[in-house]
Amino acid sequence: MIASMTGFGRGQAERDGFTATVELRSVNNRYLDVSVRLPRIASLYEPDVLAAIRQAFSRGRITAQIDLKLPPEAGLLPRLNLDAARQYLAQLEALRAEAGLSDPIRLEHLLTLPDLFERPEVPEEDDRIRQVLMEALSRAIEALQATRRQEGALLQADLEARLEAIARRLEAIEARAPERLVEAREKLRARVQELLRDDQIDPDRLELEIVLLADRLDITEECVRLRAHLQHFREALQAEEPSGRRLNFLTQELHREANTIGAKANDATIALLAVEIKEEVEKIREQIQNIE
Repeated sequence: MIASMTGFGRGQAERDGFTATVELRSVNNRYLDVSVRLPRIASLYEPDVLAAIRQAFSRGRITAQIDLKLPPEAGLLPRLNLDAARQYLAQLEALRAEAGLSDPIRLEHLLTLPDLFERPEVPEEDDRIRQVLMEALSRAIEALQATRRQEGALLQADLEARLEAIARRLEAIEARAPERLVEAREKLRARVQELLRDDQIDPDRLELEIVLLADRLDITEECVRLRAHLQHFREALQAEEPSGRRLNFLTQELHREANTIGAKANDATIALLAVEIKEEVEKIREQIQNIE
């Protein structure tokens, strides 16, 4: 079953007061492109996050937003630098007096100043953070995969309907093709019969020209290849592995065969059917841009 490249997945996990929330957003992209936004304290685990996402997906631009909530007792939260706060406050009071301002210094004035909070040293490794982070990530990946499969199912239904529409037109072409050959032969015979009064017309040469004409108008091989591509396309839709790139190749082949059939047959009915096939192929091309 195919999967879309667009979707959203959210996962959350909690262990011993540590809480991690992971949100994954995915959009179309020719290749796999992953970007991760991690809190500074968890930056050590970015390679693990990237590896897990790349193992789960093969295409799409995926953005991971990760938030962590830590218990105060873990000793990992920012700490107020009281000495810096007192010095800032004294300088602001002096500035207020110097400027002759009557408005008091408020807390929000201090909070905008740098170095008011000290961040603890990031530990080289904290298994508590890693466990809760990877558990939330796993749940987000499962949720994103589910939404991509759901959208993929809708795409697959539409693609299968379009393949069936192409198959019906191909049947009409195959039914018309023998009639077209007969008409072409008879038309050539009729035109040449008028010239047979000229003794220079060679009957053997005439038969050879009829054979060559039939060969030029014969679209049997193109119809066979087109039908084969339709079958391969259906098989790719049912494949377990991602098939977006294979479907893109098959779409190009469908268009190529339809174009050749329309040009080679030299028949208005077949040409119209070939145009209708190409219209369906173009709609398929638009849809598969969203398939993993």
